[in-house]
Amino acid sequence: MVSTALYRMRSVFSTTILLLVALTITAEAVKRKATEKGKEAKAESECSEWVFGRCVPNSGDCGVGVREATCNEQTKKHKCKVPCNWKKDFGADCKYKFGRWAECDTAKGTRSRSGTLKKALFNADCQTTIKVSKPCTPKTPKQKAPEKKGKKAKEN
Repeated sequence: MVSTALYRMRSVFSTTILLLVALTITAEAVKRKATEKGKEAKAESECSEWVFGRCVPNSGDCGVGVREATCNEQTKKHKCKVPCNWKKDFGADCKYKFGRWAECDTAKGTRSRSGTLKKALFNADCQTTIKVSKPCTPKTPKQKAPEKKGKKAKEN
């Protein structure tokens, strides 16, 4: 009876030791993998002069796309988006502050306004001032819609 109890104690002890060894090996592997990731991230963060390209839509001329960023030997691709209502020559990465529209130039049939650079996103190569124009629209007074007859409010 004593030998059976002793045998059980030895098998429990052996199993416990094996589990501890397996747990230690797993923990070391996880720690080593995290250290390798940290080294890769550190190598990427050492590069401070990233140069970003234009956002190129995946299909058509607008929508979700990809922008390449390069620094030294490294190249990354970032997701980006070109708004579908953005048909400007100066691109979506250059943000300008615009003045009011000028009066209509009847000779050209256009009106124009100028803008000064407010922000260049992703180190984009932007002009400091730009001039945009659009066709003149004839001013026609808007007609009021006829009032709808509805239920009158109850009077107390």
